Amino acid sequence: MEYQSYFELAQENIAKITATFKRLKKKKPKNLDELFQDAHEEAFNEIDCLKCANCCKTTSPIFRDIDVKRISKKMKVSVRDFENQYLRRDEDSDWVLKTAPCSFLHDDNSCGIYDYRPQACRDYPHTDQRKVVQVLDLTLKNTEICPAAAKISVEITRNIR
Repeated sequence: MEYQSYFELAQENIAKITATFKRLKKKKPKNLDELFQDAHEEAFNEIDCLKCANCCKTTSPIFRDIDVKRISKKMKVSVRDFENQYLRRDEDSDWVLKTAPCSFLHDDNSCGIYDYRPQACRDYPHTDQRKVVQVLDLTLKNTEICPAAAKISVEITRNIR
């Protein structure tokens, strides 16, 4: 994979990243969202999702009811048919894809439903949102999936004192 070095660096520093994130959840610095936003922008200036698509190849987003309705409407199929063809309920009773890689991922790593993709896909890897402290555990998990999340986590750990 083109971005393997980001995963390796995060893995080498996983204990420090984990400890930093744990401390951030307790301390909640006022500028945390800004630090994440800056690291997010820097990471995505270097990383092209179309060269990776590891998230689409290995994991499923959660499909909210509103996502299912929007996508099925655009695809001109019933909600029930869409759910039956593409989705299953996971252990938390959330709608997720039946298969990996994503059914809508093309060979060139583009998305067949990009303009109306689920909100979870739009937000991934969730590192540029407000109140990022709420998703630090998810960000830590995403360091194994997304090279940008890995790079961001390493940068945050370096920049937090």
